[in-house]
Amino acid sequence: MSNLPPLNTETIWAIINEQIDDSTVNQLVWHYLGYRYNATTEKWDNNDVAPEWRDEYPQPPDFIDSRPATVKLTRSIPQENKQILKEKLGFKGYKIGEFGPRQTRRATAANWLLSHLQQTTGKIG
Repeated sequence: MSNLPPLNTETIWAIINEQIDDSTVNQLVWHYLGYRYNATTEKWDNNDVAPEWRDEYPQPPDFIDSRPATVKLTRSIPQENKQILKEKLGFKGYKIGEFGPRQTRRATAANWLLSHLQQTTGKIG
């Protein structure tokens, strides 16, 4: 997981435009939630994961395939950042008939990551 793309607006757009595979999207969210894979023990270290995530998900969840995990991710976005993709990047959403649960979950991951970027750096761009 050391080859993750940087957390920036280009990466967020690449997630939305499906230029980054689902596995990498998951790994990005896991990384910023605090999950770390220990190659020596071949186990996940969740010591840096917030208790509200660690208790429910001791192993990192698949946000693309798991609706409950994605709902939790959505709920963890601060209210002021719920529309951050639209407000900061001008994302207009997907067109009817051109998206399904997978794209919606990728957009949720992108929204969470952009919110995380805003919270940790105080700026986007």
